[in-house]
Amino acid sequence: MTYPKIELHVHLEGTVRPETLLEIARRNGYALPADSVEGVRALYEYRDFAHFIEIFMLTSAALEREDDFRQITVEYAEEAARHGAVYLEAIFALGLWRGLDSDIVFSGVCDGAAEARDRYGIEIRLTPDIARVYSLDEAFQVVRYALKYRDRGVVGVGLGGPEAEHPPEPYAPAFDLARSEGLASVPHAGEHAGPSSIRGALDALGAHRIRHGIRAIDDPELVRELADRRVVLDVCPISNVRTRAVPSLRRHPLPELVAAGVVCSLSTDDPAMFGTDLSTEYAAASELGLEPRSFYEAGLEGALCDEPTRSRLRELGETFDWAVVPSAGVEVP
Repeated sequence: MTYPKIELHVHLEGTVRPETLLEIARRNGYALPADSVEGVRALYEYRDFAHFIEIFMLTSAALEREDDFRQITVEYAEEAARHGAVYLEAIFALGLWRGLDSDIVFSGVCDGAAEARDRYGIEIRLTPDIARVYSLDEAFQVVRYALKYRDRGVVGVGLGGPEAEHPPEPYAPAFDLARSEGLASVPHAGEHAGPSSIRGALDALGAHRIRHGIRAIDDPELVRELADRRVVLDVCPISNVRTRAVPSLRRHPLPELVAAGVVCSLSTDDPAMFGTDLSTEYAAASELGLEPRSFYEAGLEGALCDEPTRSRLRELGETFDWAVVPSAGVEVP
């Protein structure tokens, strides 16, 4: 059955299913390495995280027009709503590495979020990412545009990309500006780099939440700190397996983190590129012995929405009969 879900960690570029990617690429005259649905799906078989980043950049480069970004936002909202999503925070990149006009990206995504609310009743907030390969000047550009569009649903700024090679500390000035102007800091950390990356995100970037954060399990003191401070981790189990951040779902540290008192939300990360969806993520977590309601409540605690939206989401969670949610039916390898 469908039950309410909150998703705090999804990259819009990673939600584009092969059929839509081919449609957009043909519309824009962009040459993909494959010209069939099956061929695009084959691209989504990753050797490691570096290979995933390579394919992510290759396929996201097909997105060029304002309407491309509007379309992918609306289409993912429809998909997420089918799986019970009532609120999500969407991540997107500005494409500075290929000279894309930032207003095109922001306008398209913001238009899509508004359309999704009208058509599917799903609330979307936006958190553009600073890529770890950006210069500090480019990082400041992301923040300036985020501030320009905050009246249209932008609530925070993230940090993504090749974590192991690019620690968070050099981007501290950009995040200082964002936080001083009321935007939240929501960086990726602790996925393919260890606890020091998470500590850098907390100390240098003033992180309100940590996207991923699973490598905290390697440092018991850090786990206690996260639990005591109630720093929400946005955990993406299937993604972690697909990029080989963890060897299998059965060996995922999510149950251990939850047992230690760390607040963990549940998300898809890049659902089209990892062959997952919200129902699959929740089913996998349930098979690990965790309760769907706990993830809804964690998502609510971590959400960067306004108080009226938070109140509606809280009421929805409190009035839903969670006892009717069946146990999951997926096999955890």
